[in-house]
This record gives sequence, C-alpha cells and structure tokens, in this order.
Amino acid sequence: MSVPSSPQPAGPGQDPPPADVPVPPAAADFPEAAIAAEPELSGAGVPDADTGVPDAFERLWTPHRLAYIKGAGKPTGPGAHEGCPFCIAPTLSDEDGLIVARGELVYAIMNLYPYNSGHMLICPYRHLADYTELTRAETAEFSDYTTRAITALRTVSGPHGFNIGMNLGTVAGAGIAAHLHQHVVPRWGGDTNFMPVVGRTRVLPQLLADTRKLLADAWPQEPQGPQGPQGPQGPQGPRQ
Repeated sequence: MSVPSSPQPAGPGQDPPPADVPVPPAAADFPEAAIAAEPELSGAGVPDADTGVPDAFERLWTPHRLAYIKGAGKPTGPGAHEGCPFCIAPTLSDEDGLIVARGELVYAIMNLYPYNSGHMLICPYRHLADYTELTRAETAEFSDYTTRAITALRTVSGPHGFNIGMNLGTVAGAGIAAHLHQHVVPRWGGDTNFMPVVGRTRVLPQLLADTRKLLADAWPQEPQGPQGPQGPQGPQGPRQ
C-alpha cells in the first residue's frame, strides 16, 4: 500500500470531510474520467454547446477532491485494525506514508488534504481517541513535536502565523475521531480568498511529496525543550 505523492485519492494522513461538504461544480458537471482524458481543458474556456465559442472563464479542475468528498479511506470502525490511516502510516516508508519525522512515541505526518501547504499532523503511535489518554511521556513528546513542526515550517516557508489544535470527537469536527491527532497549519496574510469561500477549493502550489521532503530535511534533530537527548525514532528505528 502506498500514498500518492500529490493530493489524490485516499491514503494515510487524511482527515475525511464532513458528510455535508458539497460537490464542487467542476466535479459535479464532468465525470472524473472525462476530466482526466482531457487535461487541455484545465486552463481554457470550454466551447459553448450551441455556438462552439469558448466562454471567458478559466477552469481549475480538481477531480481528486471526489475521493475527499466521498470520505475514501475513512476507517470502517473505531479499532486500530479497522482501517485507521494513522495506524497504517507508520508501517510504511517515510516517503510512502508522507511521514516527516518519527519519534519514540509520536510522529509527524503530512495531511493528505491540507488546508495550506505544509499542513502537518502530530499523532501518537498508540491508537487512542482522547488527549487525556496520553501518558506523561507521550504528552511531552507530543508537545515537543508540535514545537519542532513550527520550527521546521518557519525554516522552510516563513509563515506569518499558525493554527494549532485538535478536534476531540466527531461532534467537534474530527474526521477520524478514533485516533488522536493535532493539526499544525501554517498561515500567511491573504491566504483565505474566494477560492475556498466560494469554490470550496484550496489552491496548493506544491506537491505533498516535495513539501514532505523539505520539512523532513529542516526537521530539528534535537528536542526543542529541556528533555535532553532523544533516543531512536519510532518503532522502525531512526529515519534513514
């Protein structure tokens, strides 16, 4: 099993959408296969059916969002062996799992459907749902990896600010409520515009695999607090 290197259909690191997210007009009006077969339409007006003359609109096709909208890859149940992507991801290579860094108790991974480029998730390896279930050691590394994520993002892309937080429970907005995860979202002035507000579409200038590589290379290797040196990273050992 592998995760696509660009934000395409489902895989580890995704946070499936709420059920009431509407289908974007582009996906609703044109079958996904037709869009893929006619990539030249992505940057040009579409001829009017009656006159044959292209209209004045440019179009950004996002057929991969169909998987997001349909909730592809969502766990089939609450257990660790019921399709949980945050349990599957650490069993893959860093590249296939989109993992930025592995700790002893937690890891950092790219969000498969990011709000902004560089959107990361901090996850414990243990399959647990609530923040209060973390041990003291897990809580300490969870906090440390959040700090490292901020540092790496500042090094790579210099964001103006961050949204950091977690949704506990489905009612609170968690797409995968059974496995705790914290969002680290870089923000820039003016990054909220008409595309997400009107078109329900995010414009992301960089492929996930490329962003993952940049962040992994910039990831601080020493703890960002007073904990002292850190041991081997993750159940698979240090990241190569």
